[in-house]
Amino acid sequence: MAAMTGGCMCGAVRYALASDPFDCGWCHCRTCQLSSGAPAMVFATVPERDFVWTSGADKVKSVASSSFGHREFCGACGTPFLMKADHQPETVDFSVATLDNPDAVAPGFHIFWGSRIAWIEPKDELPRHEKFRPDTRGLEGTEPPE
Repeated sequence: MAAMTGGCMCGAVRYALASDPFDCGWCHCRTCQLSSGAPAMVFATVPERDFVWTSGADKVKSVASSSFGHREFCGACGTPFLMKADHQPETVDFSVATLDNPDAVAPGFHIFWGSRIAWIEPKDELPRHEKFRPDTRGLEGTEPPE
């Protein structure tokens, strides 16, 4: 694996990945729309221990974004970095767009298709899931965002 690094718009916060990302996909949930100002976000996953802040960790802020997780972002410029879900504490889902080379990680599915903005119609053939993917770990008793 080539080292993957990323950071925020203002350069105050930097990170590195210590392993290859997996489970990369588009999320169309309303929370992603509101936290990014975009119709959807592309996230990928790494083990929590493999997402390492390399500078500016003191600038990272956190906000509860749902009944089951929170988001972390740059407190200086607002760049959204990651989402931590309570039902999957061993992993983090990070925003692929924050990678220095976001072309290195391509999405393989869409989630929360039922919440997509109506004028968004991707021209891909990726699987579309109304909410979470059926094989998502740890969802028992979890209420997903609408």
